[in-house]
Amino acid sequence: MAQAGKDASPVGGAVRYERHRPETTLLYQLVDVHYPVFADRMVAQGTPLPNQVQREFEDYLKCGRLEYGFLRVRCESCHGEHLVAFSCKRRGFCPSCGARRMAESAALLVDEVLPEAPMRQWVLSFPFPLRFLFASRPEIMGKVLGIVYRVLATHLIRTAGFTHKTARTGAVTLIQRFGGALNLNVHFHMLFLDGVYVDDARSGTRFRWVKAPTHAELTQLSHTIAHRVISTSLIKRSGKTVKSGAQSGAVTLIQRFGSALNLNLHFHMLYLNGIYDANGYFWPVKPRQSFETKTKTTLVVFVALNSHG
Repeated sequence: MAQAGKDASPVGGAVRYERHRPETTLLYQLVDVHYPVFADRMVAQGTPLPNQVQREFEDYLKCGRLEYGFLRVRCESCHGEHLVAFSCKRRGFCPSCGARRMAESAALLVDEVLPEAPMRQWVLSFPFPLRFLFASRPEIMGKVLGIVYRVLATHLIRTAGFTHKTARTGAVTLIQRFGGALNLNVHFHMLFLDGVYVDDARSGTRFRWVKAPTHAELTQLSHTIAHRVISTSLIKRSGKTVKSGAQSGAVTLIQRFGSALNLNLHFHMLYLNGIYDANGYFWPVKPRQSFETKTKTTLVVFVALNSHG
């Protein structure tokens, strides 16, 4: 009998369907017991949970439970029938729906989006003020993503010896909003082509591989990205990174390997040689000149040096 649901196990060469039972998992039991108490306590304190948070919890408790709806699936060959419960399809913390969405997204990228060409992952993390800004102003996050893409694409095209008129590259960006501790940590995972496509009159479109970036190139890219992001007019007008008092900025390149591919965790830090005032103007700083600094604007860039085809 063909697989009728998301969980199945082979028995004697055949595939046997096994219904997902979330109520038997530890996570479900903890949420089922403690969430109502937690929600009532927040209401009593005058700070109820946001509606979207309540929906995440409530829909998760209904995910995979037959009493909240199901499909009746029938095999056309053996006429066996099974009940498949509805899923919550939420993006919060449901392990089942999260794993399925991850697998479906990966299959879509591999089968229909990404070409058979070398890829390189670029991971960019941002300081706390920008994380809060991106979470509340997604249009600004989109502008910053455009800046990062243009900087990296220009680097690849120029390294290959071409211009934007004669060569093209591409990337897929997955925006991650949380860290390992469920803290707000908006960062980009960018899957970039490790090269460019060039139109050739004789052989058609061909791919030109670009070698891995050097330390000097990574440092320059970090400086360029940080300067353009910090100087973005949308960020200045938002009032999130330029407040009263003097502010500086820095770029930290986290390098995990040495020249011999040995484990060598070290930082390359580039500080702006000046400060931004409350109006967003940049003032160069001479040696030994001091300013009152209230908050620091930092952009951390981590570049994964491994590539795969």
